[in-house]
Amino acid sequence: MEKPIQNDRWTVRLPIMLALTLAAGMLLGATFFGGGKGVTDVARGYTKFKEILQLIDNNYVDTVNTDELVDFSINKMLEKLDPHTSYYNPKDAVAARSQLESGFDGIGVEFNLFRDTVFVVTALTGGPSEAAGIQSGDKIIKVNGEAFTGKKIDNAFIFSKLRGPRGSEVNIEIQRRNVPKLLTFKLKRDRIPTFSVDAAYMMDKEIGYLKVTRFSESTYEEFKKSLASLKSQGMKKLLLDLRGNPGGYMDRATNMVDELVAGDKMIVYTDGKDDRYDRKTYAKFTGQFENGPVVVLIDEGSASASEIVAGALQDHDRALIVGRRSFGKGLVQMPVNLSDGSELRLTISRYYTPSGRSIQKPYTHGDVENYEKDLKDRFKQGELFVADSIKNNPKLQFRTGLGRTVYGGGGITPDIFVGRDTTYLTPYLYELFGKSIIRDFALQYVNQQRKQLEKVAYQDFIKNFTPTDADLQTLVKEATDEGVKFNEKEFSRSKPYIRTFLKATIARYVYQRRDGNSSNLNNEFYQVMATQDEAIVKALTLFDQAEQLSKGIVSLKK
Repeated sequence: MEKPIQNDRWTVRLPIMLALTLAAGMLLGATFFGGGKGVTDVARGYTKFKEILQLIDNNYVDTVNTDELVDFSINKMLEKLDPHTSYYNPKDAVAARSQLESGFDGIGVEFNLFRDTVFVVTALTGGPSEAAGIQSGDKIIKVNGEAFTGKKIDNAFIFSKLRGPRGSEVNIEIQRRNVPKLLTFKLKRDRIPTFSVDAAYMMDKEIGYLKVTRFSESTYEEFKKSLASLKSQGMKKLLLDLRGNPGGYMDRATNMVDELVAGDKMIVYTDGKDDRYDRKTYAKFTGQFENGPVVVLIDEGSASASEIVAGALQDHDRALIVGRRSFGKGLVQMPVNLSDGSELRLTISRYYTPSGRSIQKPYTHGDVENYEKDLKDRFKQGELFVADSIKNNPKLQFRTGLGRTVYGGGGITPDIFVGRDTTYLTPYLYELFGKSIIRDFALQYVNQQRKQLEKVAYQDFIKNFTPTDADLQTLVKEATDEGVKFNEKEFSRSKPYIRTFLKATIARYVYQRRDGNSSNLNNEFYQVMATQDEAIVKALTLFDQAEQLSKGIVSLKK
């Protein structure tokens, strides 16, 4: 008797997917770009798509999930386009949209999962948990009668139980230090705001530091509020940190630029196949900080809307750009909500900085793998460490308003290069972060020393507090207990950074909501970490050059 033929899933799917891909591609083409011939092609393609799908559903030998087949075909089709056109199924679409929304519905706690137990780091200001009296260090033991400890607990499980529709109720049982019985709280979920301006504080009497982590719904309003606050504290110089900012809404970025440039200068323009998506954006109102030196920090993680900000300020000679070459994403996506709740983010145009440069780095249609390896290649080629390793295309030279040479075709090249510091990075440190050892230790330390720490003024803490060697040895012991093998050589290399990070985390837990500080800002953490940040240390020496640039004088020194 012959052995039955058993084709694997890929063998079965491949010819089907090719047909579905062709049909879906024609459908999208007609929907967005029209045209008589295109409509005919789409009608023919749609008929074929429907016919194949029905044949599979009715006659295929095994039971198949046709929704999965369609999702797969769409994803395979989009791989033949640019690297940033993407499709999200209904579940993933909700998660993707939430990254750009200004809040979520839940109980309002920042938590930490430590040894199968959920600890409350802080109750978020204005949220149900704060109103109910939940405190830092509380352990969440049960939620709606269900055990909230053990190996099954992970971030996805926690979110599924604590988040939910606004107005819905949830019962939480808390174990609090020095309280013998569990405390029960009945909370009504509410809208919990999230923020994209992570820090805004005065570094000295004149320099204000402002950290923007993404461009979401509320970014511009947060930026305006923070800028006004810094100005009221006497800010005359601005350090704007866009490192690691992956982008987001374009109009939030252009509005931010408008706060910093005078007149009616162009900020960005877009150009696509369809004229409907071509537009030019100009500065149109009097901004809060149109005069005074500006330094902008970027790195290889700064992308999209971050590059619009950096590119516009560089082209108009309004800011000194410091750091490393940015990511290089110059394509604009339009989100399209589909009938089943899924979402297509379709590239509809390219954007160009005021000097006319597209900063989109090169890509080959269908070759997503090599595109995604770009940052790894930069590392291997030494670009993250040595300025001379940056290889700009000499054919893509452009000029700023003052005649400085800038380049397109591969991100924003900084005016002043600052290499990446890896001296403190060791496998031992990676393991500490991977298992959240430093953060967990900081939370325990604060819970044990809170009364003493709260007696110390923040400025005294900054000047005088340093985690002791004994503290670090205790941290090492806890790490060992958690399975992190101790390495003396690696620990010694990372020790100064561990000490600073521990101090910064303690500062955040103790002082973030004290002394009138706004709870959405992590000023205390960033202020401590700035002492270990080579890019910030360098930037603080460059404001004289930035001021000369803002006055129309070019005298850049590397």
